[in-house]
Amino acid sequence: MRIATWNVNSLKVRLPRVEEWLAEVQPDVLCMQETKLADDAFPALTFQGLGYESVHHGQGQWNGVAILSKVGIDDVVANFAPASGEPDPDARLITARCGGVRCTSVYVPNGRSLDNDHYQYKLRWLAQLKRHLDAVGSPDEPLVVTGDFNIAPDDRDVYDPSKFVDATHTSQAERDLLAELEAWGLSDLFRQHYEQDRLYSWWDYRAGDFHQGRGLRIDLVLGTRAVAERAAWSIVDRNARKGTSPSDHAPVVVDLLD
Repeated sequence: MRIATWNVNSLKVRLPRVEEWLAEVQPDVLCMQETKLADDAFPALTFQGLGYESVHHGQGQWNGVAILSKVGIDDVVANFAPASGEPDPDARLITARCGGVRCTSVYVPNGRSLDNDHYQYKLRWLAQLKRHLDAVGSPDEPLVVTGDFNIAPDDRDVYDPSKFVDATHTSQAERDLLAELEAWGLSDLFRQHYEQDRLYSWWDYRAGDFHQGRGLRIDLVLGTRAVAERAAWSIVDRNARKGTSPSDHAPVVVDLLD
């Protein structure tokens, strides 16, 4: 079973690239973020023609998350589960069971700066995500939380940590909340296969950052033990960041043994 995540940074702009990538890579499940579409504009019929069922939680020109699946979709929860607290006003989270694995696609708030209200929103959001997982699943079942976390888990995941002192994406409070998710029962599946630094999933469009190797690893695939034990291979597909009009994120792919 092949599970992938990709912040497409506008599905309307990136749809031809997504179609081409799906045909080439053939994931069984793709979790997308920043679709930037309303639900009625989501191209479900296009994906159906490629063999994918889909669910989408969108709000128009901002945010938006989706799950595509060739192995079935059921038990869908758009937004935070009611038992976890108040719904998020933004479309940043959707959960569904696909091929026996409960998958949650997340677009964690950016945070902007440590003195910005959006940073406090980010911290609250991450705390509620843990309550959401308690509401929809269990560490004892096959469960994946994947997407754009807007957090670099440690300094290996940042091209130059000195440039991110007292900044979002690397602050201790964010990393602590990510560690709490791992303590709940999740493992970083990519890190099971690669320990080295300079392996990124996002590069700023400006200043030639992609070609200069100035990136961050902020797109994560976290899985419970039942998933981690099946994780045989993983990669960041840098090729998808190349060419004409790419997203600023590359897909992250994990293969699970049957």
